Parts: sequence; structure tokens; C-alpha cells
Amino acid sequence: MGEMYGTNSGKLRIGVNPFPFLSCPSNTCNLIMDFSDNNKMIRCLFFISFLFYTTTAKRHPPTNPALAKKWSTLSGHRPAVVARGGFSGLMPEGSADAIQLAQATSVDELVIMCSLQMSKDGKGVCLTDIRLDNSTTLPIVDPTGKKTYKVNGRETTAWFSVDYPAAFLETNVALTQPLYSRLNYFDGISPITSVEDIFNVSARNWLNVQYDAFYAERGILVQNYILNLTKYYPVKFLSSPEINFLKSINGKVNRMTTKVIFQFLKDTEVEPTTGQQYESLLKDLATIKSFASGILVPKEYIWPLKANQYMGQRTTLVADAHRQGLEVYAFGFANDFFPGYNFSYDPVREYLQFIDKGDSVDGVITDFPPSASEAVACFANNNTIVRKVQALVISYFGASSVYPGCTDLAYQQAIDDGADIIDCPVQISKDGVAYCMTDIDLMVDTTAMRTFMSRSSRVPEIKSGNGIYSFDLKWSEIHTLKPQMVNIFPSSPRNPAYRNSGKIITLSEFLDFAKAKAVKGVLINIRNAPYLASKKGLDIIGAVSSALSNATLDKNSTIQVLIQSDDSAVLSKFKNIPSYKRVLFFDQKMSDAPRQAVDEVKKYADAVNIPRSAVIVVANSMTTTKTNVVQEMKNANVTVFVHVLRNEVTSLAADYFSDPYVELATFIQSCHIDGVVTDTPATASRYMRSPCSDLDSKDHIYKIQPAEVGSLSNTVSKEALPPAEPPAPPLSISDIVDPPLPATKTGTPAAPALPATTPPSGAWTSGANVALSLVAILVFAILSSGR
Repeated sequence: MGEMYGTNSGKLRIGVNPFPFLSCPSNTCNLIMDFSDNNKMIRCLFFISFLFYTTTAKRHPPTNPALAKKWSTLSGHRPAVVARGGFSGLMPEGSADAIQLAQATSVDELVIMCSLQMSKDGKGVCLTDIRLDNSTTLPIVDPTGKKTYKVNGRETTAWFSVDYPAAFLETNVALTQPLYSRLNYFDGISPITSVEDIFNVSARNWLNVQYDAFYAERGILVQNYILNLTKYYPVKFLSSPEINFLKSINGKVNRMTTKVIFQFLKDTEVEPTTGQQYESLLKDLATIKSFASGILVPKEYIWPLKANQYMGQRTTLVADAHRQGLEVYAFGFANDFFPGYNFSYDPVREYLQFIDKGDSVDGVITDFPPSASEAVACFANNNTIVRKVQALVISYFGASSVYPGCTDLAYQQAIDDGADIIDCPVQISKDGVAYCMTDIDLMVDTTAMRTFMSRSSRVPEIKSGNGIYSFDLKWSEIHTLKPQMVNIFPSSPRNPAYRNSGKIITLSEFLDFAKAKAVKGVLINIRNAPYLASKKGLDIIGAVSSALSNATLDKNSTIQVLIQSDDSAVLSKFKNIPSYKRVLFFDQKMSDAPRQAVDEVKKYADAVNIPRSAVIVVANSMTTTKTNVVQEMKNANVTVFVHVLRNEVTSLAADYFSDPYVELATFIQSCHIDGVVTDTPATASRYMRSPCSDLDSKDHIYKIQPAEVGSLSNTVSKEALPPAEPPAPPLSISDIVDPPLPATKTGTPAAPALPATTPPSGAWTSGANVALSLVAILVFAILSSGR
């Protein structure tokens, strides 16, 4: 759990800036530090460096154009971003580090929320909950301190702040993350912080009083503490779920400077003053208006989640409250909380649902203030289609986070979401029909196991274990299968409502679709060519060449054709077609790309598609170093694409703040890649079109800054980390050059006539294009039957 704070030595307290060289607006870095050993000093200096980078890179004058927009909030001003205890999604809530990091990475008007707990001697501290079990080291400091109290009518056994003087808590007890799914590297480092300490560095504060009645029963008057506090510090928001408290303090605080907010808890919970459930109180907003200027509600009060975890119909709560003159603030936002299947794990999309759809909430309370800041300052009210960043958005099996990969619906969604290039990983059937599918093994993402389990076999040249392979089934059999959504991370399931939606399409159908939609480009991925030719007599290269020629994409075309393979011999087969761009695919880690290896790459390819790990090394969920691979490739005029960028929190290093937009900014702005391969093109496209993605813009606007690689890991004590893994080897010539392709085994037709198929599901072409496609298929079938 880290070192305890037995004395004042080593303690971090907020006060005066001892670093005059560090310019931090809004007193972000005002600290008094007394360190007893070098380890703590080094850690803090690294953290100061991290803050310095994020602060100086992000900050801008307050004349932000976003402020001039007309919002559908009650005031007409933009919604407030409220950080719950600072950046509590990354660091312990209420810690000095969490407060500073939130201020350094969020909008200038950020509000810091402090959940008030009272000590035995009537002083206020900022803590997650009245129970200190999971959020502090108190159970270790005082193992026998567990008590049982009745809290709002319920017997509760825990460690309570009310049993200890403030000096004891601030001196001996450190903060921890209450959620075990979050990083614990910062546990046991920061002491409990007093309300006054936090208010010293934040001019916009929210004090949340959760348990006034509980403290009053023990002779601790929260009201007196707050009234004394407001003599010295501004309290912009004062909230509580207890009506008696709000009524008693309502006439004693300045309503011109302090907004009194009534907090609604879970709808079935009971408000202690009236004995009514909160859902009942929600029906009488006029009464609430008599003692409050706003309400604070769980986000589900506005957009409820149905039992199937999809969003239901929006309630009228925001509109009803605005009619009463009540502001509405929503809480429960966190990038690592499951938001429902509607958003494809894109945190910004969830915020936009509350601030950019109909009546906007007046503020959001979040554990991840940078993402909320992006939604408010960068994406809300932004319908521009002008690209601010020119990196390509390349689909990964279409929009395969929304629909099963490589289906007609996934490709249509990718186009709708702004993909520049759509991809077809080509597989080939037993009778030589080329089609798009994510894997040569149909057990992976189709329903083949239900029908063709008896046709499974083991092919060690391709994979260990059994599979149902495309080359063992005819196209007429494959075409009967349903696609199947693949969950990349078991803890983050994808769109079950569309689990088997869409149709598997042939390569020719894919190319016709691309032409009809006038996409910027197509990426044709060819794998397993040597095995297919030598063992199965299937010429996948010939099938691809014929399909591209039939679609006239081998001529000068407005559609860029990218031929991708992990086999240099495959790419050599396409070197005489200058209109094609050849892409060499790598899936292994690499620490460097020596000039000799890069020169070898240029013999076969115009571009490379490399994994994220070959660009930025991640260990222990944090970035550590940035390789020179991209720069070395680009120095040799080799285009660089990176795969696969995803929205799920599990795939994101902590440096990216559980935010896919920060990862995009890092790879595009800091690493200067030419294109991203992603299964969620909507997120990448939204980033490219955001005014906040243009770091060179002269407009005074919030910027989505790239992470400084390695900065966060440098703030963590090395003793807290497992031993570092050895670096990956550099790219070598043996990784690049493959043997010549074997001759195709005779006995199998290389390019059979394509059978007629039913139109793909969904409206993936316009009416005119559908008609033309049907006519073309019929004509082709008639001509083929006459041969």
C-alpha cells in the first residue's frame, strides 16, 4: 500500500510555489514540500515535470470561442465540467496530485468537487465516502478502529472519519483508489487533504455534504463549519441529498455566489428528512425550487438504461427542471464505467448525449475531466466536416466494433462514420471464390460450428488447434453462415443486439460497394498465399487480381488500392501495377528499424502497417518509451500506418487517461503516423474533424494534447513495479524477406465464375446503385452460364 505518514516529514501540503521556474495558471502547482528522502523528491519532481508538460501545452487565454456559443442550458452558457475529487479516475480522489492533474488537463473553468467528511474535532476533509475502508490506509494504520453506526437508518460497519482528529488523519493516513480495477501505483502516497488545502488552489469549488444528519447526531455541526469556511473561500456549489440541511443553510449563504443544489440519490433510496423515496420527490420540482437553485441527479434519471443495457428513451427531467428555473447536473460519469452499448466505449459520445441532444444538462460530474472537457470544448455544437488533421482513417474489418466484422453492415457503418479506406481481408473458398472475412478459420467469427463442426481439421501451418477453414467449404456453404460479433476483451462485450447481423460478401461485391460509395481507398489484405497455392491449389493472388481488374481498379482510378500482406513475395506480384500502393504488414514488436532493414522494406512496399507496440512501448499499463521506427521509416519516404486502435479502456495505456482521443493525438501529433487502423472509425474521424486536434491553430481553444510518453511511469516508484521486460529486438531483414511463392497445385480452377447472390442486408447503396448492381450481377451470371 506504500509508505504511511507517521510524521510531517515527507508530507505533501498545498501552499506556496517553491518552483518559480514552473508557470502554472490558477495556482495549479502551489505546493509546500518537505521530503525526508530522495525517492519522494524524485517522484514529485517527475510529477511536476508531467504537470508542466500538460499544463503549458494545454493552457490558453480564457477568451475561448466555445464560450460564445449559445447552449441549451438554463443560463445559455456552456455546461460546467466538475471533477469529482480531481482526476479521481487516475489518482486517489481528493489527493493533491489528482487536483493538480485535473486542472492541468481540463478546461480553465473546471470545478473541483469535494465530498465533505468531518473529523472528530469538527474539521473538514475531502474523502470518497463516510466509510474509509477502501479509500484510505486507515484499516492498516488502526486495525482495531472499525465501528458500527446507523447511517441514514442503516447499520453500517466501517472505519469512520468521525472517530479521529483531523491532525491524525492528515498526518498518518494516506489515500487509495476505492476501485480495484484502477491503477494502484499511487496508493498510499498522498495524505488525506483538508478542504482548506484544496480550496487554496481552486477558485471554483463544489462542496458536497452527504451526511449532515449523521454528524449532527454526534454534535458536529456541518453548517457552522461551512459558514465559517465561506468567509475565506468561495464555494460556488453547495449540494446535499438532505432537505433539512439545504433549508437550514439556504438563507445563510449568499445565493448570488453560491448555488444550492439538491442531490437525488438512487430512486428507491429514502431521503432522511421527509422519509420519501427520491423518485417521489422528483415529481415535485416546484417545492425543490423553493430551497434550491438546481438539482444533482444520477445520469440514469435523464437517459435510463434498459435491462438489456441499451439506452432507453430520454426523460423530460431536464426540460421540466429548466421550466421551474432549476439547473440540472448529472453525476456518475467515468470512462471506465460501462455506459451501455450505444456508445461503442467512446466516452465523448456519452457526454454528447447529455449536452448536445435537446435540452443540455448544466454540468457533468466526472472522474475523468479531460474527456468531459473535450466533449464540451471540442465536439458539442461542432458539425464541421472540414478535416483538421490529414492522417488516414482505415477501417479494421469495417466498423467491427458496431457490427460483425467484414459484413455489408460493418462496411456501410465505416463509410457513414467517416472512414477514408475500408479493408477486405481476403479469404478463398474451396471452389475459388474470394470473399471478405476476418479470419481463414470460420470458427472465429461465423456460426460455422453449428453446421460444419464435422468438417473441422487441424492445420499446423496456419494455427494450433482445430479450425473450420474457408478452403474446405464451397462458397454456397459459406454463404449460408451468419457472421458473429467478436468481443476483443471479454470484460467489454460489444453490441449483442447485432451479434449475428449483416451478410458475408464476396470481394467483387466489396469492390462494387466501394466504387458506388466513392470511398477514398480500399485495402486488400492477402495472407496464407503459399499454403493455399501449394497445399490447396488455390490462387488467391490471381483471384484478387481478377477481381480488381474486373472492377477496373487496376487502371488509373479515383479510388486508391492498397495491397497489404505480411509476405514480401505476395507484394512482389503486384509491383508492376503502379496505381497500387503496397503495404507490408508487421504484427511483431520491434524496438528499432535500422537503415538496412528499412532499405529492404522499400524493395517490396510503399508503406508499412505496424502494431502500436512498435511505436510506443507500454509496460504495467503505462507508456515507457517511444521508438524511432516511425521516424526511420518516414526518413526513407515509407508511409506508416498503425494498428489497431480501439476504444475499450482495457486497450488504453493510463497515460491516455482512458480516452481514445488522447491516444489518437499521441500517435498522430507526437509520432506523426500517416494513418490509423481502427475498428471504430467514428472516433478517429471525429478526432480528425475536431478543431481541438489542430495544435497549430491560432484560435484560443482547448487542445487535445498528446501524452508525453514515459512521464506517468516516471512518477511511480520503481519498487512498486515488476521487473522490466527486455526490449524487443530491432527489425531485421529476416523479418521482411520471404521465400518465393510456390507454384499453384494443379487440379483446381483458379478463377471460377462468381455465382449470383442475394443483395447484402441493409441499405448499403442508394436505390440507383442497387438497381445497377443487380443488373450487373444478372448479366454476369447469364454470360457465365453460356461459357
